[in-house]
Amino acid sequence: MEAAGRKTRQRLVVLLWTLSLPAVLCFSELSFVTEPSDKTASHSDHVVMDCLAQGQPPVDVRWQKNGARLLESDRVRVLPNGSLSLSFVRRGGEQSDEGSYQCLAHNKYGAILSQRARLTISSISSFVTQPSPVVVSEGSVARFACSVTANPPAIITWEFNQRALPLETERITVLPNGVLQIHEVKPEDAGLYCCVATNIASRLRSREATLTVNPASGAKPLMKPQIIAGPQNISASLHQTVVLECLAEGNPRPLVSWSRADSKPIDVFGARVLGSGNLVISSVKAQHSGIYLCRATTPRTRNYTIAAANLTVLVPPSLVEKPESQTRPRAGTARFSCQAEGMPSPRISWLKNGAAIHSNGRIKMYNSKLVITQIIPEDDAIYQCQAENSQGSVLSMARLIVVMSEDRPSAPRNVHAETISSSAILLAWERPQYNAEKVIAYSVHYMKAEGLNNEEYQAVIGNDTTSHIVDDLEPACNYTFYIVAYMPMGASRMSEQVTQHTLEDVPLRTPELSLTSRSPTDILVSWQPLPAKLSRGRVSAYRLSFRTAADEQVNSVELPGEGENSTQHLLQGLQPDTIYLLRIAVSTRIGWSQPSAWSSHRTPKTSSSTVPPAPNLELEPLNCTSITVRWHPAPSDAIIQGYKLLFYPDGQTEGSTIQLHPQDYQYTIAGLDPRRKYHVKLLAFSAHGDGYQAHQIVSTPGCPSAPNRRLATLPAPDHVHGQTNSSSVVMLSWGRPAFSSGKPVSYSIRYGPVAPYNASAVRYLQTTEQTVMVQGLRSNTRYEFVVRLHMDQMSSPWSSPIYQRTLLEAPSSPPLAVRVSLIEDDTALVSWRQPEQTNLVVTHYTILYASQRAWLAGEWQVLQREGSNTMALLEKLESGNVYMVKISASNQAGDGPFSNMVELPILRGKIHQGKNPRHTYSQTETTVFTDGLPFDEKSMTGIIIGVCIALACIIICIFILITKSKTRRKSSSSKMIGRINGEVMHNGVPPANQQQAENAEVLVPMMRNHFIDAKGGTPLMINRSGPIISSSQNKTKKWNIFRSAEKHIPKKNQVVERGCFYEAGKTVLQYEEEQAVASLQPSSLQNFYHPLGESESSQTSEGSRGTGDSGNFSHDEAETSSPNICQQPFVCEDKRGPSENVATVNHGGISKREDTSSCVLNVCAHASV
Repeated sequence: MEAAGRKTRQRLVVLLWTLSLPAVLCFSELSFVTEPSDKTASHSDHVVMDCLAQGQPPVDVRWQKNGARLLESDRVRVLPNGSLSLSFVRRGGEQSDEGSYQCLAHNKYGAILSQRARLTISSISSFVTQPSPVVVSEGSVARFACSVTANPPAIITWEFNQRALPLETERITVLPNGVLQIHEVKPEDAGLYCCVATNIASRLRSREATLTVNPASGAKPLMKPQIIAGPQNISASLHQTVVLECLAEGNPRPLVSWSRADSKPIDVFGARVLGSGNLVISSVKAQHSGIYLCRATTPRTRNYTIAAANLTVLVPPSLVEKPESQTRPRAGTARFSCQAEGMPSPRISWLKNGAAIHSNGRIKMYNSKLVITQIIPEDDAIYQCQAENSQGSVLSMARLIVVMSEDRPSAPRNVHAETISSSAILLAWERPQYNAEKVIAYSVHYMKAEGLNNEEYQAVIGNDTTSHIVDDLEPACNYTFYIVAYMPMGASRMSEQVTQHTLEDVPLRTPELSLTSRSPTDILVSWQPLPAKLSRGRVSAYRLSFRTAADEQVNSVELPGEGENSTQHLLQGLQPDTIYLLRIAVSTRIGWSQPSAWSSHRTPKTSSSTVPPAPNLELEPLNCTSITVRWHPAPSDAIIQGYKLLFYPDGQTEGSTIQLHPQDYQYTIAGLDPRRKYHVKLLAFSAHGDGYQAHQIVSTPGCPSAPNRRLATLPAPDHVHGQTNSSSVVMLSWGRPAFSSGKPVSYSIRYGPVAPYNASAVRYLQTTEQTVMVQGLRSNTRYEFVVRLHMDQMSSPWSSPIYQRTLLEAPSSPPLAVRVSLIEDDTALVSWRQPEQTNLVVTHYTILYASQRAWLAGEWQVLQREGSNTMALLEKLESGNVYMVKISASNQAGDGPFSNMVELPILRGKIHQGKNPRHTYSQTETTVFTDGLPFDEKSMTGIIIGVCIALACIIICIFILITKSKTRRKSSSSKMIGRINGEVMHNGVPPANQQQAENAEVLVPMMRNHFIDAKGGTPLMINRSGPIISSSQNKTKKWNIFRSAEKHIPKKNQVVERGCFYEAGKTVLQYEEEQAVASLQPSSLQNFYHPLGESESSQTSEGSRGTGDSGNFSHDEAETSSPNICQQPFVCEDKRGPSENVATVNHGGISKREDTSSCVLNVCAHASV
């Protein structure tokens, strides 16, 4: 019972772990998959505003209309996926559904707000412009205008005498903006004209206008080209169709051409000319913005007229710099930066958990930045940067994670400041009173004391000093300072704040001059006050210098720095039509600035006619490449017929003149270079000639795509880039900050998983290179990386964090606890657990199963289940078979290994017998061999026993074959030795069993296909009667299997022998074999190998090994003892051929080859001396 309970608890733990795994792997932050977009609907239409958010559940979605929460009703409902459903829309009144909508999604980590989407109900209003009667001469040009306010934009067509007019013919052109043009008017064109405006909401007809055609009076005189209807300044939304009209007449008929004032080519793919000279640009883009010039030219002459218009393309905002998520300790500082571009310039605002942020003492917003100082736990939230303009909105999110730490040091003490110069202040402080030994660095924070939302700067220094010089400050400004002490995972509270004032300095620059003449004898000089950053103190005086271009004498006028007219001065008594050069210098109490460069201005000519005075000119940089020019005419009796605008970069010659309409009072100059000074001149003209000129100088600012950031004492590494190489490796690289120091530097890299945050998982690396390979990371985990610079015991702040997610790792192990349970006659349930692998994501499991017959044929049946399932049913199993089952896990990275196979036997007949009809088979009951064959324990035992029996049989067979082989040798040699032994005994040699062991010696003949060692290794003595068998031989045990073979000894040996003897104890045997010994039987081998006796065999063998001779035979002794001894060498010759083996026996020993046959054998024996 205890074991069963423990097993149940283990299963419960596994189940809880499996259920909690999706929550761990789920996306912990919030983001939008789908955001609402602009929609146009008709009255009573059903509308759905899409919104889909993802994040760790539960995710709640709410809706806002015009910034206020939208309540649900029977008509307004929030769908389960977060979208907003309006069953029917209303138009007009307080309950109108028109407006801007946003969805707000939030979970436990915070809230985020979607982009704005506008719901517009289609409508069409009354006509803004209706056609008016026109009277023209025959052969001239007629024009009707018609416009209406409608949403969506209406399509305008024309009717002539209540019949539809074609949109375009050789003489008639209908422009998309509703203008009707008729060229070379004929009498039949006279009649009633009416325009019709149509959209999905309604259809409107205008009033009718009469065209009267007067007959031509004689030949038409020559006439210079005139532009009757020129292009108008227009602002168009992105992807709209724009019409720039240019209707000209003259005699001969003028040619109309288009160009851009900035000399850029006109987009020929998106633009076309409609009619006789109207430029139509379809689907305008940002690059289409600019000044377009319409030029009407008399053919084959230089007579032309130009009309200009500015096209401004309105572009929705887009983010060029997005805020990045940060992890900051408590009491630290977080900075979020956001930059956007668009037309008009977007407005940046910040949201915290979907609500607008308001500046306070800790949280400040300036220059599109959000700075949070003295971070508290409540600052842990999701922050959004929202950029808006008239064309839409865009948002980007970043999360601030606040790290809590204990044992923080106390705040630095006794902070005081001392002014050093106009741009530097010395700060000094004392170490914290508590936990000062834990301080690793100090952070100096400072900002301007005057004004709201001033940018706060920060400088980080090491813990080996308690003073710091803050430079690059603005002169004559009050600054506020405070200090924060940092430990590895936290920061102290801020110290008390101190305020110090920088000294004044001479002005850094001079103001830009504006020059205007009100009469031929005066110049009005005006300028704008210098900003505090450039004046570097209170301006005390201005010095204005002027001279003529032909005269070297300079006249100067000093003006007070304060007062009503401190920014302008009228120079009088000047010469008409003369070029004057002017410049200005500025002074503070410290001294004078360098004077500006000379600016030129020509006084007007003296004329009795009245010309328009100079307009009042205002210049404003719109962005880094555009300037807005505004003006209003000065009071005058002159009738203004138009304006002439001229601009050119400083240091270059004047460019072409742009002619504007008399009703224009604003113009945008685009396509300029950033950070450059431009001259702008404007004058009005009348029938009496050009009027007086207004001249101003303006500088374009820098573009916001490269924001200016104040650097700390040591700048942080920049351009930190990460690249994920594998599931455990991320390659980091960064750039060294641009500062002039040849000292060696080193870098620290801090990294750790983002969520869930664990301080113990944060790791550090040190390197002197600008690249490092971070290894040992967990797979499928999002990491935060930051880098800091070290030089001369100083450290920079940490760089902006980057985030990299390691790649998904394929399963490296098979599923665990694979179990197969038979639940029906033909159905089994397979269950398993997910492989044990950190951060493993399983997308699906593959189950392979097959009967033994199908498995041997390699035919598997395949099932796949989703990664969230850990069970599967095997159906339609056949009884009487044993099924093999194995499982593998897979994900996007690849497939994992298969588990061990589990056997599932399906018995024939009924299987549900007894109380427990089910039986479960698991991996513990299966053993898998290397060849992949599965066997259970019973099968394994039987196989082992069978293998042992087979091995025993093989060993016995081998032993029998060896024994039979030896018996054949013995049988053949016994017959031969018997006959030789008879000769020996006949000459008086005593029997071997009567000799002493030390006097015995055996010489063994060589036999066919066998070789027997003649050095005493064979325990035989030879005499005439046969082998001499020792009495000890009777004690040798014999197997019955060999005894039974004695009855079958063949006797087919034919032997020819020769022997010669000269004395007792020394015998020479010479044997010559004529025919091979055939079919020796085991009995012969048995008799042949019987030992002569233990003493004889052992001594003979030892003696042979000791001397290395054949029975201690001496060739010299044989020669001197008896002449009857065979003198020839003993030779065994192979009679089968020269290519086969030959064994040669000499007096000095025996050279042996096994494969010998049919040989002549000479044997000589002698007794030991």
